[in-house]
Amino acid sequence: MAGREGIDIVPADGKQPGVPPRRADPFNGVNSMQDSMSAALARNWWAIALRGVFGILFGLVALAVPTAVMLSLALLFAAYLLADGVLAIVASVRAAQSHERWGLLLIEGIVDLAMGILVLMFPAGAVLGFVLVTAAWALVTGGLMLSTAFRLHAAHGRWWLALGGVVSLLWGVVLILAPLVGALVLTWWLGFYAIAFGVVLLVLAFRLRGQHGQNGSAAAPQGI
Repeated sequence: MAGREGIDIVPADGKQPGVPPRRADPFNGVNSMQDSMSAALARNWWAIALRGVFGILFGLVALAVPTAVMLSLALLFAAYLLADGVLAIVASVRAAQSHERWGLLLIEGIVDLAMGILVLMFPAGAVLGFVLVTAAWALVTGGLMLSTAFRLHAAHGRWWLALGGVVSLLWGVVLILAPLVGALVLTWWLGFYAIAFGVVLLVLAFRLRGQHGQNGSAAAPQGI
């Protein structure tokens, strides 16, 4: 809008008449978040590479000496139980000082401490208990899959679901009959998973390293 002397007068709201307002890009914030995350990961590609290397090493150790890995995991679980028990008791004492309910926290802490001591004294028993829990899960899951399979039409994959239930039942029976062998197989699975996970992280780390190098070379002329 023009004044008397030909000077353009801008309205108080800053909007020019006849000019449609600009719409905010809804993906602008998402793109900026992706850029910042990508840049942060590219700068710290070496940390991801170390995670991959440690994962591969742990997987190889689990495949080579599965018994030692099983006992080590049991001891780590015992340490967690002891730490959680101490923290629960401390929380119960603080709750009692604040005149809040503290009984359940105290019981939880005592139970965690007792279980942690038992696992430290009998780590093989903790491994055996984990295997038996896994066996019970496999039996329950297999039974549910079989019961569901017979309610399906054949065209909907009845026999595939039934096959999955049978495999789960057989796995549960094997774990109950030979729990030590089952623990060994579970440790091997953990080793294969750790190796696969480490390889994926290594590939990601080298991709990020390449992007970091490209960004650094692109930014170098600007700083000259």
